[in-house]
Amino acid sequence: MFKLSFLKLKSVRYLAFMAIMIALKTAISFYYVPVGENLRIYFTFLIVGIEGMVLGPVSAGLSGLVTDLVSFLIHPTGPFFPGYTLSSILSGMIYGIFLFQPPCKLYKVCLAKLSVNLFVNIGLGSLWSAMLFSKGYYYYLAKSAVKNTLLLPIEIILLYLTLKVVLPHLKRSGFLK
Repeated sequence: MFKLSFLKLKSVRYLAFMAIMIALKTAISFYYVPVGENLRIYFTFLIVGIEGMVLGPVSAGLSGLVTDLVSFLIHPTGPFFPGYTLSSILSGMIYGIFLFQPPCKLYKVCLAKLSVNLFVNIGLGSLWSAMLFSKGYYYYLAKSAVKNTLLLPIEIILLYLTLKVVLPHLKRSGFLK
C-alpha cells in the first residue's frame, strides 16, 4: 500500500491530480463555521478523503504538508505552528490507509473519520491549542471532544456520499480501477 502510494508521486498524471486537490483544499479552507476559540468546522476533509482514496497514504500525507504550508502563506490566521502541519500530514495518511484502493465501504469511511476525529482533531488538536493559547489541555480536549463527537455522524455521511458520487468519475477518468 505504501509503496504503491509512493510510486504515484512519479506519475505526472497523479501529481497534476494532487496539485488540483491542493488548490481545492486551500480554497475551501478559507470557508469555515466558527464554533469557539480556535474551534471551527471545516469541509476540507471531503477533499482529503478523495485524495486518500486515489493517492494512498504517502502521497495524501505529502499533499497535506504542501496544503498546510500553502494555506499559511496565502492566508495566515495566526503564527505558524508545525503541529498543525503534522496534523495535516497524519490526516491525509489516515484517510489513505483506510480508503486507498476502493471499493468504498461504509465501515472504512467510519474507521477513517473516527480515527482522524479521535486522534488528530481531538488528541493532537487539543495539544496544539493548549501549547499555543496557554489554557489547559483538558479545556481544549473537552470542547473538541464535544464538537467532533456531535459532527462525526454527519461528517461520515457527507464523506461517504461524496466518495460514492466521485467514484464513477474517477474510474471513468482512469484514476481508479
